[in-house]
Amino acid sequence: MIAFILANQNLPFAVALALMLLIALMEGVTTILGMGLSGILDSLMPEVDLDMDVDLDTDIDGPDIHTASPLTRMLSWLRIGQVPVLVLLVIFLTAFGLIGFGIQSLAVRTIGNFLPRLPAMGGAFVLSLPLVRFFGGILGRIMPKDETEAVTEQSFIGRVAVITTGNARAGSPAQGKVIDHYGQAHYVMIAPDQEDDVFPQGTAVLLVSQQGATFTAIRNPSAVLGARTDNPDSNNPHPS
Repeated sequence: MIAFILANQNLPFAVALALMLLIALMEGVTTILGMGLSGILDSLMPEVDLDMDVDLDTDIDGPDIHTASPLTRMLSWLRIGQVPVLVLLVIFLTAFGLIGFGIQSLAVRTIGNFLPRLPAMGGAFVLSLPLVRFFGGILGRIMPKDETEAVTEQSFIGRVAVITTGNARAGSPAQGKVIDHYGQAHYVMIAPDQEDDVFPQGTAVLLVSQQGATFTAIRNPSAVLGARTDNPDSNNPHPS
């Protein structure tokens, strides 16, 4: 068995399993030191859009279609962004090593000799990727996820805001305060959606769209759509 594991043709697979054990050891050490190897690796990975949305921008010259790049699609398929990169790497190294040994064991039993390194490595690599996706998906469902109260500015659209400073006119936005669904206040710049409209300080408005850093709004059409109208902290006069 030892001779089989240490055979020259099996060296890549032995190295993969040894590296997997080394990573597990390093993760334990860096976690104790308060650094966390997993967090370091995640910070080095490119941001992956998990939804892989397709945006269509149409102008008079024809459609300009922006789609997820092949690299983004591949990373998303491998669950990167859903599961820590270190976990996926350990899954890959384990699968690559064990599948490689399995391929070589089958070759020895059927043809009486090892396969050359490159064909064996290629087969192990290809067969490992679906296992990374499969086990990554399982771990992604059972691993605890960090709760976050981060919100996007797009989520403010459809919410009621209150003009807090000055008068909002078309082309001359004023500061307003909007409360997100976590109850946190955000200060944004607001202009009327209709050019001839003016929102004095204290006016409750409904945010209907965003144009750059400015939100456009209409007067609050219903008392049902309430907003907190308490005065903002005078020490926080700047929009977020």
